[in-house]
Amino acid sequence: MANEPARAPRRRAPLPAQALPPALLRPLLSAWMLVLLVWLGLISLSWNATAFLLQWLPLPPTRRHAIGRAGIAYGYRFYWACARASGLMRLEADALDALRDDPGGVIIAANHPSLLDALMLVARLPRSVCVMKGALMRNVFLGAGARLAGYIVNDSPRQMIRAAVDSLQAGGQLIVFPEGTRSPGPGGTLHPLRPGLTLIAQRAGVPIQTVLIETDSPYLGKGWPLWRLPPLPIVFRARLGERFPPEADHEALLARLEDYFRKELGE
Repeated sequence: MANEPARAPRRRAPLPAQALPPALLRPLLSAWMLVLLVWLGLISLSWNATAFLLQWLPLPPTRRHAIGRAGIAYGYRFYWACARASGLMRLEADALDALRDDPGGVIIAANHPSLLDALMLVARLPRSVCVMKGALMRNVFLGAGARLAGYIVNDSPRQMIRAAVDSLQAGGQLIVFPEGTRSPGPGGTLHPLRPGLTLIAQRAGVPIQTVLIETDSPYLGKGWPLWRLPPLPIVFRARLGERFPPEADHEALLARLEDYFRKELGE
């Protein structure tokens, strides 16, 4: 598995057509959406309170990190099951299960159309480590759980690269959104990729597995407020793209990765 590129068919069935709900139903559906968001907050807050206590247990760091990552993964899997049961949201991410048992270190690089992307990836990959902004590491809903899981802060590029390389050389799976922020729209647009991704791959000697996240929904994308009801249903699909081996010329590899993402997303 580690030596073979994971691929998916180039042509996939189109995402379901979305439409704004009838005016009479919008208050009810907006309330349901609010319930889902509150439920997500309660799940996150409950796990972070638990993680705050668990981080004081006299356990080896590897054991604490494994517990933290599993807790985050299965908490968000439960959330996605609730969201699917509501009929308002659907997640098509079975393709990610092929990476769960990948024995070697690998960087999982994905585009970033929504705030929900990270939840989708970590829910399917319980061994994964995320690179996070420092502000999120101090967030009451995320901080304690992220620290228990050994997530990596990107405040200092040099320390971030060193921590990422160490995690990958220990056999970890590193989730990175190489745009550094959410994409400007759901229709396939992409920010330029930030440097660092391919340098980490080069220094750790691990491949980069691309993941393509597709959605026609603007929900929780750039500039979309939490309380605004989007067209329904909200559908996210994740598929595996090509796997790129590390290269000595990491800048040239970064340019090829960006070209690949733009081509696959139809930009």
